[in-house]
Amino acid sequence: MKITVVGTGYVGLVSGACFAEVGIQVVCVDVDQKKIDGLKNGIMPIYEPGLEEIVKRNYAQGRLAFSTNLGEAIQGSEVAFIAVGTPPGEDGSADLKYVLAVADEIGQHLSDYMVVATKSTVPVGTGEKVRNTLQQALEKRGADLPFAVASNPEFLKEGAAVEDFMKPDRIVIGVDEARAEEIMKRLYKPFQLNGDRIIFMDIPSAEMTKYAANAMLATKISFMNDIANLCERVGANAKMVRRGIGTDPRIGNKFIYPGVGYGGSCFPKDVKAIIRTARQFGYELKVLQAVEEVNEFQKQVMVEKVKQHYGKDLSGKTFAVWGLAFKPNTDDMREAPATVIIEQLLALGAQVRAYDPVAMKEAQHLYLGDTVTYAKDAYDACVDADALLLVTEWHEFRIPSWEVLGKLLKDKVVFDGRNIYDREYLKGLGFEHYGIGV
Repeated sequence: MKITVVGTGYVGLVSGACFAEVGIQVVCVDVDQKKIDGLKNGIMPIYEPGLEEIVKRNYAQGRLAFSTNLGEAIQGSEVAFIAVGTPPGEDGSADLKYVLAVADEIGQHLSDYMVVATKSTVPVGTGEKVRNTLQQALEKRGADLPFAVASNPEFLKEGAAVEDFMKPDRIVIGVDEARAEEIMKRLYKPFQLNGDRIIFMDIPSAEMTKYAANAMLATKISFMNDIANLCERVGANAKMVRRGIGTDPRIGNKFIYPGVGYGGSCFPKDVKAIIRTARQFGYELKVLQAVEEVNEFQKQVMVEKVKQHYGKDLSGKTFAVWGLAFKPNTDDMREAPATVIIEQLLALGAQVRAYDPVAMKEAQHLYLGDTVTYAKDAYDACVDADALLLVTEWHEFRIPSWEVLGKLLKDKVVFDGRNIYDREYLKGLGFEHYGIGV
């Protein structure tokens, strides 16, 4: 079986590599020649645990190929996945120009029956737009060729994307004809040998499922952050509250950890997009509007704690920041709370020494530039810093040497944005500890 995957970002590259890993012939296509050349030489455009190994292995064994020529790539393919970006517009809506451009190009080169499946996160109704774009491209050629459209949203967690793809908890596929359903079922058979995980549905429902899932998870995060902020004001401990409600199976203990807000490529963009979609249909998603408001507020909380301790003028102060990526095990800094926190510290006159195990190059090139000092390791970031801010809970930050930190920091002050440190233990060592909701 041969397939084509268009787009070599998180979704496209992970999907293509994992399909190749089970023996499928895969061609990954991208318009970026530099990225394609890099992949052919084993250079990954993103950091994702386990991805580099399977890309290199399957490329070497001939199951995975890379190309900039979509017309050639789709020849002989039974499925073409569209996995390009859908960046948010100024009004929060998903920009479909890249998705529809790919559909148009596929229509220009289609030569046999194919399922064209969107893996990009797209609003309800995109399937019909893709179908119309394909049909128009065929009509321009004077061609009358059969094809099918499908929606196959991804549910990959950055930092665990390879594992999620190889061992999915569910596979959602929206189709509207039996032939396409049979092809998609055959394609995903290697990933469900221990049980049927495919959920077939209509295309609009599949498109909505992706947005609803991300919106629900974002809601849990903002809900817990809102409760944590209230806990501080009434003298409660958000850690204890989280344990108390998380043991209720109707609620569960995932995504209810207080922190400095969510970020990344999915939650912020998808919450905005589903709010925009609702408005287009004359409906206000008031809960999700509040979710977004809480998240924007939450990114300010840590700097407010810094101001409470040091005052509003931070001139002459230097802060060590541990963690730049929006979560551990990724270099993704899109909508990362760290960027907001650092920009606020700089605006108040402070200096910042930052360290992240993998995201510093991304920060320097795309987000923060040379406005901060990038440290060689976690301890180097703390040299002559007035205090430490923990923003992203990488494993290497979990049990630092507090004896060493006590000597490096000017003040024994820790702002713990993920509540990973024991306040009473740090008090015993002479540190002041500021957490979230405690």
